[in-house]
Amino acid sequence: MSYADHVFIDMCRDIIDNGTSTQGEKVRPVWEDGTPAYTVKRFGVVNRYDLSKEFPALTLRRTGIKSCTDEMLWIWQKKSNNIHDLNSHIWDSWADADGSIGKAYGYQMQVKHQYREGMMDQVDRVIYDLKTNPYSRRIMTNLYVHQDLHEMNLYPCAYSMTFNVTKNRDSEGLTLNGILNQRSQDVLTANNWNVCQYAVLLHMLAQVCGMQAGELVHVIADAHIYDRHIPLVEELISREPLPAPVFWLNPEVRDFYRFTPEDVRLDCYETHPQIKNIPVAV
Repeated sequence: MSYADHVFIDMCRDIIDNGTSTQGEKVRPVWEDGTPAYTVKRFGVVNRYDLSKEFPALTLRRTGIKSCTDEMLWIWQKKSNNIHDLNSHIWDSWADADGSIGKAYGYQMQVKHQYREGMMDQVDRVIYDLKTNPYSRRIMTNLYVHQDLHEMNLYPCAYSMTFNVTKNRDSEGLTLNGILNQRSQDVLTANNWNVCQYAVLLHMLAQVCGMQAGELVHVIADAHIYDRHIPLVEELISREPLPAPVFWLNPEVRDFYRFTPEDVRLDCYETHPQIKNIPVAV
Protein backbone atom coordinates (compact mmCIF):
# COMPACT_ATOMS: atom_id res chain seq x y z
CA MET A 1 0.00 0.00 0.00
CA SER A 2 1.06 3.60 -0.59
CA TYR A 3 3.60 4.78 1.98
CA ALA A 4 2.60 8.42 1.32
CA ASP A 5 -0.96 7.61 2.39
CA HIS A 6 0.22 6.22 5.71
CA VAL A 7 2.40 9.28 6.32
CA PHE A 8 -0.53 11.57 5.53
CA ILE A 9 -2.98 9.66 7.73
CA ASP A 10 -0.59 9.60 10.70
CA MET A 11 0.20 13.31 10.31
CA CYS A 12 -3.45 14.36 10.12
CA ARG A 13 -4.44 12.14 13.03
CA ASP A 14 -1.65 13.65 15.13
CA ILE A 15 -2.63 17.22 14.24
CA ILE A 16 -6.30 16.67 15.06
CA ASP A 17 -5.71 14.67 18.24
CA ASN A 18 -2.64 16.42 19.64
CA GLY A 19 -2.51 19.83 17.96
CA THR A 20 -3.24 23.24 19.45
CA SER A 21 -6.04 25.53 18.28
CA THR A 22 -5.84 29.17 17.24
CA GLN A 23 -9.54 29.67 18.08
CA GLY A 24 -10.13 33.20 19.34
CA GLU A 25 -6.61 34.40 18.55
CA LYS A 26 -5.61 37.11 16.08
CA VAL A 27 -5.19 35.36 12.71
CA ARG A 28 -4.62 36.73 9.21
CA PRO A 29 -6.66 34.33 7.00
CA VAL A 30 -10.41 34.66 6.59
CA TRP A 31 -13.10 32.65 4.84
CA GLU A 32 -15.04 34.10 1.93
CA ASP A 33 -17.79 35.25 4.33
CA GLY A 34 -15.24 37.24 6.34
CA THR A 35 -15.16 34.82 9.28
CA PRO A 36 -11.69 34.30 10.80
CA ALA A 37 -10.16 31.05 9.57
CA TYR A 38 -8.90 29.28 12.69
CA THR A 39 -6.71 26.17 12.63
CA VAL A 40 -5.54 23.25 14.71
CA LYS A 41 -1.81 22.88 14.22
CA ARG A 42 1.39 21.04 15.02
CA PHE A 43 4.84 22.61 15.13
CA GLY A 44 7.85 21.05 13.43
CA VAL A 45 6.40 18.20 11.38
CA VAL A 46 9.04 16.18 9.50
CA ASN A 47 8.12 13.59 6.85
CA ARG A 48 10.55 11.48 4.82
CA TYR A 49 9.94 9.87 1.43
CA ASP A 50 12.33 7.47 -0.31
CA LEU A 51 11.83 8.22 -4.01
CA SER A 52 13.95 5.22 -4.97
CA LYS A 53 11.21 2.97 -3.59
CA GLU A 54 7.98 4.66 -4.69
CA PHE A 55 6.48 7.95 -5.79
CA PRO A 56 4.70 9.72 -2.90
CA ALA A 57 1.33 10.49 -4.52
CA LEU A 58 -1.73 9.97 -2.33
CA THR A 59 -4.25 7.33 -3.34
CA LEU A 60 -6.76 8.53 -0.71
CA ARG A 61 -7.67 11.08 -3.39
CA ARG A 62 -6.09 12.02 -6.70
CA THR A 63 -3.24 14.52 -6.97
CA GLY A 64 -3.07 16.14 -10.41
CA ILE A 65 0.53 15.37 -11.31
CA LYS A 66 0.63 17.45 -14.50
CA SER A 67 -0.94 20.48 -12.81
CA CYS A 68 1.38 20.42 -9.81
CA THR A 69 4.36 19.89 -12.14
CA ASP A 70 3.23 22.88 -14.21
CA GLU A 71 3.24 25.09 -11.11
CA MET A 72 6.65 23.80 -10.02
CA LEU A 73 8.09 24.52 -13.49
CA TRP A 74 6.45 27.96 -13.42
CA ILE A 75 8.63 28.76 -10.41
CA TRP A 76 11.79 26.75 -11.07
CA GLN A 77 12.04 26.69 -14.86
CA LYS A 78 10.09 29.69 -16.18
CA LYS A 79 11.10 31.62 -13.04
CA SER A 80 7.92 33.61 -13.42
CA ASN A 81 5.86 35.63 -10.98
CA ASN A 82 2.99 36.22 -13.42
CA ILE A 83 -0.11 34.03 -13.43
CA HIS A 84 -0.45 34.44 -17.21
CA ASP A 85 2.50 32.03 -17.51
CA LEU A 86 0.66 29.43 -15.44
CA ASN A 87 -1.99 27.04 -16.76
CA SER A 88 -4.11 27.00 -13.59
CA HIS A 89 -5.93 29.61 -11.53
CA ILE A 90 -4.65 28.71 -8.07
CA TRP A 91 -2.72 31.97 -7.73
CA ASP A 92 -5.44 34.29 -9.05
CA SER A 93 -6.41 35.58 -5.58
CA TRP A 94 -2.89 36.94 -5.02
CA ALA A 95 -2.30 38.53 -8.44
CA ASP A 96 -2.66 42.19 -9.32
CA ALA A 97 -4.41 43.57 -12.39
CA ASP A 98 -1.40 42.71 -14.57
CA GLY A 99 -1.16 39.15 -13.27
CA SER A 100 1.89 39.70 -11.08
CA ILE A 101 2.26 38.27 -7.57
CA GLY A 102 5.08 40.72 -6.85
CA LYS A 103 8.68 39.84 -6.07
CA ALA A 104 7.71 36.34 -4.95
CA TYR A 105 8.53 32.75 -5.92
CA GLY A 106 9.74 32.69 -9.54
CA TYR A 107 10.94 36.28 -9.35
CA GLN A 108 13.52 35.28 -6.74
CA MET A 109 14.65 32.33 -8.87
CA GLN A 110 15.56 34.50 -11.86
CA VAL A 111 17.54 37.14 -9.98
CA LYS A 112 21.22 36.69 -10.84
CA HIS A 113 23.89 36.79 -8.17
CA GLN A 114 27.65 37.18 -8.40
CA TYR A 115 29.64 34.05 -7.63
CA ARG A 116 33.33 33.29 -8.08
CA GLU A 117 32.35 31.37 -11.20
CA GLY A 118 30.32 34.27 -12.60
CA MET A 119 26.75 35.58 -12.59
CA MET A 120 24.09 32.90 -12.08
CA ASP A 121 20.55 32.66 -10.77
CA GLN A 122 19.65 30.19 -8.04
CA VAL A 123 18.45 27.37 -10.31
CA ASP A 124 21.46 27.54 -12.59
CA ARG A 125 23.73 27.61 -9.54
CA VAL A 126 22.14 24.41 -8.19
CA ILE A 127 22.55 22.61 -11.51
CA TYR A 128 26.13 23.87 -11.91
CA ASP A 129 27.13 22.64 -8.45
CA LEU A 130 25.40 19.28 -8.81
CA LYS A 131 27.35 18.68 -12.02
CA THR A 132 30.73 20.09 -11.00
CA ASN A 133 30.87 19.88 -7.20
CA PRO A 134 28.20 17.38 -6.09
CA TYR A 135 29.58 16.85 -2.57
CA SER A 136 29.27 20.52 -1.72
CA ARG A 137 27.19 21.17 1.40
CA ARG A 138 26.16 24.58 0.07
CA ILE A 139 23.72 23.58 -2.67
CA MET A 140 20.48 25.31 -1.75
CA THR A 141 17.89 27.88 -2.76
CA ASN A 142 16.03 30.54 -0.77
CA LEU A 143 12.86 32.41 -1.67
CA TYR A 144 12.38 34.20 1.66
CA VAL A 145 14.28 37.39 0.86
CA HIS A 146 13.55 39.88 3.62
CA GLN A 147 14.27 43.06 1.69
CA ASP A 148 11.64 42.07 -0.90
CA LEU A 149 8.89 40.84 1.43
CA HIS A 150 7.03 44.16 1.30
CA GLU A 151 6.73 43.72 -2.48
CA MET A 152 5.41 40.15 -2.34
CA ASN A 153 1.64 39.63 -2.59
CA LEU A 154 2.11 36.42 -0.59
CA TYR A 155 5.11 35.46 1.52
CA PRO A 156 6.63 32.17 0.29
CA CYS A 157 5.29 29.10 2.08
CA ALA A 158 7.68 26.51 0.65
CA TYR A 159 10.72 28.74 0.78
CA SER A 160 13.92 26.68 0.68
CA MET A 161 15.41 23.56 -0.87
CA THR A 162 18.70 22.08 0.32
CA PHE A 163 20.28 19.41 -1.90
CA ASN A 164 22.68 16.73 -0.73
CA VAL A 165 24.41 14.05 -2.79
CA THR A 166 25.36 10.61 -1.48
CA LYS A 167 26.92 7.53 -3.03
CA ASN A 168 24.54 4.75 -3.98
CA ARG A 169 24.63 1.98 -1.40
CA ASP A 170 24.03 -0.96 -3.74
CA SER A 171 25.49 0.21 -7.05
CA GLU A 172 27.82 2.68 -8.66
CA GLY A 173 26.64 6.22 -9.10
CA LEU A 174 25.23 9.06 -7.03
CA THR A 175 21.94 9.74 -5.30
CA LEU A 176 20.33 13.18 -5.10
CA ASN A 177 18.48 13.96 -1.87
CA GLY A 178 16.66 17.10 -0.86
CA ILE A 179 15.12 18.88 2.13
CA LEU A 180 12.07 21.06 1.48
CA ASN A 181 11.57 23.68 4.19
CA GLN A 182 8.10 25.14 4.57
CA ARG A 183 7.11 27.83 7.07
CA SER A 184 3.38 27.08 6.87
CA GLN A 185 1.09 24.55 5.21
CA ASP A 186 -2.63 24.07 4.75
CA VAL A 187 -2.45 20.28 5.03
CA LEU A 188 -5.70 19.39 3.27
CA THR A 189 -5.28 21.55 0.19
CA ALA A 190 -1.51 21.66 -0.23
CA ASN A 191 0.39 18.86 1.50
CA ASN A 192 0.52 16.20 -1.19
CA TRP A 193 0.57 18.85 -3.91
CA ASN A 194 3.88 20.19 -2.55
CA VAL A 195 5.29 16.71 -1.85
CA CYS A 196 4.62 15.62 -5.43
CA GLN A 197 6.02 18.87 -6.87
CA TYR A 198 9.34 18.52 -5.12
CA ALA A 199 9.51 14.78 -5.73
CA VAL A 200 9.20 15.55 -9.45
CA LEU A 201 11.84 18.29 -9.13
CA LEU A 202 14.28 15.86 -7.48
CA HIS A 203 13.67 13.29 -10.22
CA MET A 204 14.22 15.92 -12.94
CA LEU A 205 17.41 17.35 -11.44
CA ALA A 206 18.75 13.86 -10.76
CA GLN A 207 18.17 12.85 -14.37
CA VAL A 208 19.82 15.90 -15.93
CA CYS A 209 22.78 15.60 -13.56
CA GLY A 210 23.33 11.88 -14.10
CA MET A 211 22.11 10.79 -10.66
CA GLN A 212 19.29 8.82 -9.09
CA ALA A 213 16.54 10.37 -6.97
CA GLY A 214 16.83 9.48 -3.29
CA GLU A 215 15.18 10.90 -0.18
CA LEU A 216 12.87 13.88 -0.02
CA VAL A 217 12.60 15.25 3.52
CA HIS A 218 9.69 17.64 4.11
CA VAL A 219 10.00 19.98 7.11
CA ILE A 220 6.90 21.99 8.02
CA ALA A 221 7.16 24.60 10.76
CA ASP A 222 3.38 25.15 11.09
CA ALA A 223 1.37 22.19 9.75
CA HIS A 224 -2.29 23.08 10.17
CA ILE A 225 -5.80 21.96 9.38
CA TYR A 226 -8.43 24.69 9.12
CA ASP A 227 -11.50 24.41 11.32
CA ARG A 228 -13.85 23.98 8.35
CA HIS A 229 -11.56 21.30 6.89
CA ILE A 230 -11.58 18.93 9.86
CA PRO A 231 -14.68 16.93 8.79
CA LEU A 232 -13.25 16.62 5.28
CA VAL A 233 -9.91 15.41 6.61
CA GLU A 234 -11.64 12.90 8.88
CA GLU A 235 -13.45 11.48 5.85
CA LEU A 236 -10.25 11.41 3.80
CA ILE A 237 -8.10 9.58 6.33
CA SER A 238 -10.81 6.98 6.97
CA ARG A 239 -10.20 5.60 3.48
CA GLU A 240 -8.10 2.52 2.80
CA PRO A 241 -4.75 3.19 1.07
CA LEU A 242 -4.28 1.68 -2.38
CA PRO A 243 -1.02 0.60 -4.10
CA ALA A 244 1.38 3.43 -4.94
CA PRO A 245 1.52 4.53 -8.60
CA VAL A 246 4.51 4.05 -10.89
CA PHE A 247 6.32 7.28 -11.78
CA TRP A 248 7.48 7.89 -15.36
CA LEU A 249 9.79 10.70 -16.44
CA ASN A 250 10.70 11.11 -20.09
CA PRO A 251 14.22 9.62 -20.26
CA GLU A 252 15.04 11.57 -23.42
CA VAL A 253 15.13 14.94 -21.64
CA ARG A 254 18.60 15.82 -20.36
CA ASP A 255 18.19 19.60 -20.11
CA PHE A 256 16.13 20.88 -17.19
CA TYR A 257 14.82 23.75 -19.30
CA ARG A 258 13.29 21.36 -21.84
CA PHE A 259 10.97 19.54 -19.41
CA THR A 260 7.22 20.08 -19.75
CA PRO A 261 4.32 18.62 -17.75
CA GLU A 262 3.86 16.14 -20.59
CA ASP A 263 7.20 14.55 -19.66
CA VAL A 264 5.71 13.36 -16.34
CA ARG A 265 3.21 10.57 -15.83
CA LEU A 266 1.82 8.36 -13.07
CA ASP A 267 1.03 4.87 -14.32
CA CYS A 268 -1.27 2.43 -12.51
CA TYR A 269 -2.60 5.34 -10.45
CA GLU A 270 -5.76 4.13 -8.73
CA THR A 271 -7.36 6.51 -6.25
CA HIS A 272 -10.44 7.08 -4.16
CA PRO A 273 -12.87 9.83 -5.26
CA GLN A 274 -11.82 13.45 -5.06
CA ILE A 275 -13.12 15.59 -2.20
CA LYS A 276 -14.95 18.50 -3.77
CA ASN A 277 -15.97 22.01 -2.71
CA ILE A 278 -13.08 22.49 -0.28
CA PRO A 279 -13.34 26.03 1.19
CA VAL A 280 -10.12 28.00 0.85
CA ALA A 281 -9.00 30.59 3.38
CA VAL A 282 -7.25 33.66 1.98
